[in-house]
Amino acid sequence: MSEAPVQSDLRDPEARRALMSGVGAEPGSAKPDSILTVDNIVRQFGGITAVDVDHLEVQRGVITALIGPNGAGKTTFFNLITGFDRPTSARTGANWSFDGKRLDKTSASSVARAGMVRTFQLTKALNRMTVMDNMMLGASGQRGESLSVSMLRPLWRTQEREIETKAEELLARFKLLEKKDDYAGSLSGGQRKLLEMARALMSDPKMIMLDEPMAGVNPALTQSLLGHIQSLRDEGMTVLFVEHDMHVVRHISDWVVVMAEGRIVAEGKADEVMSNPAVVDAYLGAHHDTDLGDDALLQEETLEEKIQEYEAEALAEERSHDHGGSASHEGEQK
Repeated sequence: MSEAPVQSDLRDPEARRALMSGVGAEPGSAKPDSILTVDNIVRQFGGITAVDVDHLEVQRGVITALIGPNGAGKTTFFNLITGFDRPTSARTGANWSFDGKRLDKTSASSVARAGMVRTFQLTKALNRMTVMDNMMLGASGQRGESLSVSMLRPLWRTQEREIETKAEELLARFKLLEKKDDYAGSLSGGQRKLLEMARALMSDPKMIMLDEPMAGVNPALTQSLLGHIQSLRDEGMTVLFVEHDMHVVRHISDWVVVMAEGRIVAEGKADEVMSNPAVVDAYLGAHHDTDLGDDALLQEETLEEKIQEYEAEALAEERSHDHGGSASHEGEQK
């Protein structure tokens, strides 16, 4: 394995652009310093091929967006490389490595311990446990988890205090500290997304994989989530995320990978990928006549309009529900 090139500070947008400027804009292009390399991953369900990736590399220290239409195989791909599913090609050459370590024969827990963690499209918060308990479960290497050691509190109490302190710091960062004693099930959808992201950071990962982090999130939290994702990169973490909102993709991604029918069909910088007529026609159909890079959609004024629209829709839905309930009650009375 060749020695990785020395990189400049990737917090600087110019440094990131310079790093990726020499990368070819074609599927499976080689990266200057790939942290994740995937080869020959195929997943079939009956006669349907959900994933068929010949080669993919993810650059270390940047934000890579994985986009494509519904059913393209993005979540299945996440499941495969994080150990939640096994490829059909497991015995015929499927392999992937993370930070120089092969992961194709390891479990989901081993993948997480290697430093690659993921969140889910449908959040996996343990609803009947408190927010703090959810956070504590995210920490790795806890001595108190050993049956023999758990009986001897002095051997693990100091470490537990350190974990609690770390959890509180992360909850404060994600504006959830005041919720630490609440049940996770009482949080809003957006807050559960934040909790899942915060919990993932408890294990100090090298790369975080986010599966539609903005899906179902109140627009009031959209800007906050965007800021958190960018801050992870600025702290040196690699981010790979699935997202359908093209404005979000263009706003924060350094590199874009396009997936369709299980295959990687295009790669490149956001501007290049989204201005490609073939990509727009085939994979972003509903947005064909939209300026996909209109960053005004992420400005405070526009966000405020989105919030007002969201609140109006919620109020209308509530009134409709109340009206329906009243009508149903009157029907019963008759």
